[in-house]
Amino acid sequence: MRYAARVEYDGSQFSGWQTQKGEIRTVQSEVERALTKVADSTVTVITAGRTDAKVHATHQVIHFESDSQRSEFAWCRGANRFLDKDVRIVWVQAVDMEFHARFSALSRSYRFIIHNSSIQSALLRRHISEEFRPLDPSLMRQAGKSLVGKHDFSSFRAAGCQASSPIRTISHLELSHLDNWIWIDITANAFLQHMVRNIAGSLIEVGCGKRNIDWMESALRAKDRTQGGFTAPANGLYLVGVEYPEQYLLPSQVSTVSYWS
Repeated sequence: MRYAARVEYDGSQFSGWQTQKGEIRTVQSEVERALTKVADSTVTVITAGRTDAKVHATHQVIHFESDSQRSEFAWCRGANRFLDKDVRIVWVQAVDMEFHARFSALSRSYRFIIHNSSIQSALLRRHISEEFRPLDPSLMRQAGKSLVGKHDFSSFRAAGCQASSPIRTISHLELSHLDNWIWIDITANAFLQHMVRNIAGSLIEVGCGKRNIDWMESALRAKDRTQGGFTAPANGLYLVGVEYPEQYLLPSQVSTVSYWS
């Protein structure tokens, strides 16, 4: 039987999502270890999208298969018994065999959180990006508009990105702010490696006055990573939603970071 599940994790102490060789702690390896114990047989999981080291998730989606007879509640509660407190399975649901966590997804949504202050946060430093230079959210908001739509995002992909095509479609990009907090919400059909962090870094350069608003569109058209902005820290990035066709009747599609909503 095939199951879908939503996974939440604090990425601070993980070397990313994907299992790696050696004694390296990753989210995938921890989740597979826990589910394997519940199933009493090997379980392998497929994810909607891999996240890098230090990146967090409130709404990662996976699927796995098992012949073990367990209720959805037993899968969820049982796995959480074997997981450390910085990763949790929020729900598990039986799905059709045609469901695929990656290939069935219609879109992914990320939130990037910036603490814009001259004083670093003592409590949240592992879960936010710190920017000491004063930022102008209105300039950042205007610059971001040029990225919405279907484009070649080569200027915003990591040098080592292995995606076969740099073409992606951003359907939603919104920048909000409150006091010293700025957060960027981005939804696209899929993302390139470091794409959100590179976009965030570029918007920060506009916000602090290092670049003008028109530079963002020029960087996009250049299709050259060296023409884009810096890569913002992973600490501030959250995977907050994966959208699927309604036919799968999954419990939820998006789970934002409620502290900054």
